Amino acid sequence: MRDRTIERSSSYEPFFVPLGNKSIADIVITNHAQVRWVDRVEHQKTGFEDICDFLWNRMKAGTVKSYYKNGEDAYLVDDDLVMIAEFTEMESEGTSKQKLYRMVIVTFLGRMSETIELRDLKSYYSWLRHSRRMTLIKNSRKRR
Repeated sequence: MRDRTIERSSSYEPFFVPLGNKSIADIVITNHAQVRWVDRVEHQKTGFEDICDFLWNRMKAGTVKSYYKNGEDAYLVDDDLVMIAEFTEMESEGTSKQKLYRMVIVTFLGRMSETIELRDLKSYYSWLRHSRRMTLIKNSRKRR
């Protein structure tokens, strides 16, 4: 979690949360993800620490799951909120042989209960590409 120290009472206490086959020890929220959080998820608790606390608690509870069976970029939170994340391996501290990862939240796509198109991401992405392409074509016609 960005700019936050982990206070542990024992050095043997685990400080990571399993997510699929990875052990997540840190969460980083990008500025873009924070803006999308405000636009599409929640308007009250919008700070980086609020978002990290929300995700950390959901990961501990086991309600963060991969959107696709073998995909590692799109995730569902509480079977409703769709987010895109990337993972970077952290340098191991001490003698731990377990690989720890930093979860970088790229963006929040929104809630499936509010945006029906998110139920099928492949068609959603193709629709976005098509609408952007059509916008570019329309704009190029206006310039001629």
